Amino acid sequence: MLTLRQKKTVIGKTQRHDKDTGSTEVQVGILTKQINELAGHLKTHKKDNHSRRGLLLMVGKRRRLMKYLASTNEKRYEKLVKELGL
Repeated sequence: MLTLRQKKTVIGKTQRHDKDTGSTEVQVGILTKQINELAGHLKTHKKDNHSRRGLLLMVGKRRRLMKYLASTNEKRYEKLVKELGL
């Protein structure tokens, strides 16, 4: 679970304008941060299958959002991939 401060830093890094909180880039950034944290949790708790399912759902959602962004605006897609290191 992300804290409010962590979410704000991710939003600040990926937002397109000052009041942007729900664009595709912001959603992908937040999902990436959540995926990284959950992957760390699963390294220590290998048998936590409920969290593993949640991780797989998040990865699928991020993949769909990235596919949408790549098909609509390739420049923004490439910028986001570089920014997040995907």
